[in-house]
Amino acid sequence: MCETRNFYLWLLQIVGLLGLIALILWLSLRPKNPTVTVVELTIPPIGESSSPADDSNGTLSFALEVENPNKDSSINFDDIILTFIFGQDAAATDTIPSFDLDKNKDREIRGQSVNINGRSWKSLRSSISKNGTALLKVDFSTKFRYKTIGIKSKHHGAKLRGDVQLGKDGKISGKKKKIKLKFISKKWRRFLVMLGR
Repeated sequence: MCETRNFYLWLLQIVGLLGLIALILWLSLRPKNPTVTVVELTIPPIGESSSPADDSNGTLSFALEVENPNKDSSINFDDIILTFIFGQDAAATDTIPSFDLDKNKDREIRGQSVNINGRSWKSLRSSISKNGTALLKVDFSTKFRYKTIGIKSKHHGAKLRGDVQLGKDGKISGKKKKIKLKFISKKWRRFLVMLGR
């Protein structure tokens, strides 16, 4: 009976050790979410375009920095949909084609001359004229997969949002010149949809 008990104790120790090794491997190889930062966002300055033809539609230019903080995993992004929101209206939308981001690397994405719809453009210009600033929300939405040790993960949805304050010069105003976009949880997304934002 003593030998049977020792065998079960030995078996329990082996299972416990294997479980501990599996936990350590899982913690060390678990990938982190990518970070997205708005580096630049510009619209034409209010003083420069004063002709009535320029009041109908405007354009914006942007630069984003997408960073992969993982040392062991690359990230494969699907098409990215960027939506610029002023008030409750989608002012502009741009699609960035899919790309891969290697381990521990970052990539700058630039968008030139993205058209702002007329109604939002007039409201945006009016807000900047009156208040000196305007709040533009940036929505970043995509799906991505991690590739760790040659194995691709399932698709992960990413919905990020950030608030960018624009000044009279048409550039990012305030102390922060780089705005980090934050993940929106599913609960907040439902709440924002209910509020109409």
